[in-house]
Amino acid sequence: MNLYPVTFKPILKKIIWGGSDISPFKGIHPVQEGIGESWELSDVEGNVSIVANGPLENKSLDELIHTYGKDLVGEKVLEQFGTTFPLLIKFIDARDNLSIQVHPDDELAKKRHNSFGKTEMWYVIKAAPNATLYSGFSKQINSEEYVKRVENNTIMDVLQCYDVKPSDVFFLPAGRVHAIGAGCFIAEIQQTSNITYRIYDYNRKDANGNGRELHTELAKDAIDYTLLPDYRTHYTEEQNKPVELVSCKYFTTNLLDLTEQIVRDFTTLDSFVVYICMEGSFRLEDNKGNKIEVHQGQTVLVPADTEKVSLFPTSSTKLMETYIG
Repeated sequence: MNLYPVTFKPILKKIIWGGSDISPFKGIHPVQEGIGESWELSDVEGNVSIVANGPLENKSLDELIHTYGKDLVGEKVLEQFGTTFPLLIKFIDARDNLSIQVHPDDELAKKRHNSFGKTEMWYVIKAAPNATLYSGFSKQINSEEYVKRVENNTIMDVLQCYDVKPSDVFFLPAGRVHAIGAGCFIAEIQQTSNITYRIYDYNRKDANGNGRELHTELAKDAIDYTLLPDYRTHYTEEQNKPVELVSCKYFTTNLLDLTEQIVRDFTTLDSFVVYICMEGSFRLEDNKGNKIEVHQGQTVLVPADTEKVSLFPTSSTKLMETYIG
């Protein structure tokens, strides 16, 4: 069977800090409250995506990889990541401040958890007035000072806080301390890993008066203490051509702000391509004659054996394009 562009059933996560924006954003009715995350494309154990369209409907992402291998993901990708799909794509809607976190890199994650590490990126789709997030440090500290500051509740004093607006981008390599603040609605692209070290949780208590577990010692060795002048990703928006947001060994992500047709040639790319529609809608046609309509809030996986796609926006449309470069 010819592989075609695949969409998946969203895995909706009801979370205590979840808001009410994910359902209307994705066109899900009736609106569900308290959905904190929609996992759009996932190969995390226990949360594997299921196909939503075409002849492969109801097959799992795992089944697709085992059946189609390099035709689906690309030869290099298969060699590097095996039969695990290497990216996890999510929408996140934070009604409350999320905990301060850090993720281990591949080496540490392999040693401690037999897992991939987690490098990720955020694209801010919507932001409430005064919404903020944290990325990196605002002053130089070391591991000893970090532990002291967690113990005496002053760790927030040395974290870099950013006011955010739609289209802001943050790249978060493994080791960078970060947190999403209340009022942020974000698209997240990350390595396939569910390992998070919680550093600080604002001393919040559950119904039984217990605080959430902190991973102070685990995080101490995972943190990159390098101080940077700015942790925001800067780019210049342009219409009807790809604008690179992030390029790292785990993924390359471009922003496409479209008002007219664009053709993308993947003849020399040995990877799948994922499109995440953040605004508007578009029709995707590939070189095999497959067509699919994609609307805001949808994510589509284009197989690696696709040589060319044409994207036809039906209105002003914004999407992210991501692949293993």
